[in-house]
Amino acid sequence: MQAVPNIVIIGGGAGGMEIATKLGRKVGKKGKAKVTLVDCAESHVWKPLLHEVATGALDIGLDAISYRGHASDHGYHFQQGAMIDINREEKNIILAPINDEEGQELLPARKIPYDYAVIAIGSVANDFKIPGVKEHSLFLDNTEQAMSIRKILLNKFMRYASHHQLDEKIKIAVVGAGATGVEMSAEMHHAVEQLSGFGYKIDTSLLEVTLIEADERILPKVDKVEISNSVTRELKQLGVNVMTNTRITEVSPEGLSTTDGNLIPSDMVIWSTGVKAPDFLNNIGGLESNHINQVMVKQNMQTTYDEHIFSIGDCAACPQEDGSWVPPRGQSARQMALMTADNIMLMLDGKAPSNEYVYKDLGSLVNLSKFHTVGNLMSFMGGGVLVEGKIARFVYTSLYRRHLIELHGVVKGTLMMLAKGIGRIIHPHLKLH
Repeated sequence: MQAVPNIVIIGGGAGGMEIATKLGRKVGKKGKAKVTLVDCAESHVWKPLLHEVATGALDIGLDAISYRGHASDHGYHFQQGAMIDINREEKNIILAPINDEEGQELLPARKIPYDYAVIAIGSVANDFKIPGVKEHSLFLDNTEQAMSIRKILLNKFMRYASHHQLDEKIKIAVVGAGATGVEMSAEMHHAVEQLSGFGYKIDTSLLEVTLIEADERILPKVDKVEISNSVTRELKQLGVNVMTNTRITEVSPEGLSTTDGNLIPSDMVIWSTGVKAPDFLNNIGGLESNHINQVMVKQNMQTTYDEHIFSIGDCAACPQEDGSWVPPRGQSARQMALMTADNIMLMLDGKAPSNEYVYKDLGSLVNLSKFHTVGNLMSFMGGGVLVEGKIARFVYTSLYRRHLIELHGVVKGTLMMLAKGIGRIIHPHLKLH
């Protein structure tokens, strides 16, 4: 009996989860292929929610999805681990050993055979080789880092509350005023409000949040200046110190040094600027990559050097006919994932992977916690439509609902949203996403 093909997806973010789910349903359950998802973590949290994990506004017990449980329900397999290399000659994905907290090896290095592989590892913040960034900054690229920020923040708040040191502010600097940095800055104030609701003697006057951007305005990648202006006004009303045209030259325990020779004092630095693929992807397995470690692909998402390996999302450099490159956006990762699943199914049937990805900007939404939501919809159509307030909030929450429906189906996805809503009624300090 001939063995079925092995399809291995590396990375369980939104794109990786959606392609594993689609292939699991379409070919895994029918025995046409063995589909395996690989990720370092045990569970999936939608990346746009990480800043809420970091501040405690989101309970991952309610919103995390177990990879093993989801795999069992949707026709694919799951292996926990971190890819460290690809052997293209033997067609193996090589995973690093798994160690416990004391460094003892729990599981040795493994090799996972593949006939088709999809690299969907996403991106990380770019330190631009600025001195001190790695040593003295916190990052928000994954759930583990978000939980670390959460623990540090909570400890700082509790220490101040218990010692009544309300005359000393906690100085937090957020570097990078893209969507993550902007939303994180607003969420800090919501976190303080939540804790004060539990009786802790703290309020928003305890915080001194500074948002730092090298560009002339915040949200520099958003085309509509009106969105940037609206968000800037809201942040300033919250008490956030917004600094634009400010470049960092060094990060130290005392704070951040700028090109102007000034020091921005800080007790905590959250680095959320720049986008690059993880360093280990640079020329992994001999594949072609660019200066920010993204794997070079064709428009059908096949890598340029190997037609059996695909790459999607932020870790892929996908060209467009006009000479531009697909931007690192959640919407493009999702669209790439679903299209790549179709191309792999074509190849399983002996056909050419003929679908090609054409990026269309569906718009941008920025959610400032409970305070304000603003965005632009259908940007590719004459500049799009500016939305604010309740309409923007409804569209924002619908993005998460759509993600759950992709992963669980219409019925179960809708029921899960209802269950999460009930959970937040029982635990009112949590908010609906």
